[in-house]
Amino acid sequence: MANSRDEALPPDIAPQIRLIRGRRVLLDFDLAALYGVTTKRLNEQVRRNPERFPEDFVLSLVNHEFMSLRSQNATLKTGRGAHRKYSPLAFTEHGAIMAATILNSPRAVQMSVYVVRAFVQLRQMLASNAELARKLEALERSVATLDASTRKQFDQVYEAILGLMSPGLRKPQ
Repeated sequence: MANSRDEALPPDIAPQIRLIRGRRVLLDFDLAALYGVTTKRLNEQVRRNPERFPEDFVLSLVNHEFMSLRSQNATLKTGRGAHRKYSPLAFTEHGAIMAATILNSPRAVQMSVYVVRAFVQLRQMLASNAELARKLEALERSVATLDASTRKQFDQVYEAILGLMSPGLRKPQ
């Protein structure tokens, strides 16, 4: 039986989950902070256990992906050694869980549960958006007979709703 602590909502992990190459991932520095270890230690353990991290568990970012992430952050620190020498690793849901098993710390095990819950919540949100998109499309077809003015107002509302949905679910132009 789960206690109330197990039922608690996950920490604010969802904003750290990014979409890279069509996959939802956590970057190594976010995952390391979550698991309470240094990024260096996390990456060291991944390198020591390559059989546990196939291509679908961890991605090594290419230079332009890394630069894109860097440009999204605020100003860079100055000084020697203030920046990463190597591109970060990006862990899929399965890779993040595997990382918890190789780190083998109580915090990593505990936080892995929250990571799984965050990925599940994202999947549920995307499924809910997909259902909403289907319903909106059906509504759009049903109002095809409206007069031009009403149709224009409907189209504006429809486009505003689509703008709030994730880009992958928008109706193609």
